[in-house]
Amino acid sequence: MRYRIAFPVLALVVAGGCAGVDTTAPQIQQAPCVDSLPSRAGTFAMLIGCQQGVKVASTVQNDNEVTSPRSGALHVTKECSEYTRLAGGFCTITSSNLPDIPVGTRVVYQLASGATTVNTDVVLDPPGPSASSAFGHVFLDLVGKQGHGEFSGGTGRFKRLSANVQISWLGGKNWAWEGTYSFSGNASGGE
Repeated sequence: MRYRIAFPVLALVVAGGCAGVDTTAPQIQQAPCVDSLPSRAGTFAMLIGCQQGVKVASTVQNDNEVTSPRSGALHVTKECSEYTRLAGGFCTITSSNLPDIPVGTRVVYQLASGATTVNTDVVLDPPGPSASSAFGHVFLDLVGKQGHGEFSGGTGRFKRLSANVQISWLGGKNWAWEGTYSFSGNASGGE
């Protein structure tokens, strides 16, 4: 992850140095050049260029963190072609505006659905190897095809997550979540 961020920034610094113009920000005037500066938990400032007493810094996230704003609107779609309506059944996220909830994340239902409602705890399980899971509860009226969900905490990057969503049917086996989310403390929960 560091390399994907550091190389483009390094290219900007080199290009700016050749042109005699700094193309990055922030600049810290008259600071000594050192290898790295401690910053807030989970990040550090990499020094990627020193010229005439001007230090250029860039903030880089640890490999195990996903950068997300502290709060905002949440827009998610999911498809439920593999949902069995039994405990352990799941739907799969097909779009998300929140990097912490990538496409391919499974929404795993802890209890079987009733005849006309789904009222159960759920776990968000991102794809790939991860120590992160979000915990929530959903209530869905299968007749009216609408409901709501609440997420509060979890493990890893979801430790400080809070979210509230309205659930609506999009047609076929597709559903939408529209709502808000926030992370208390750090921008993301961190691993």
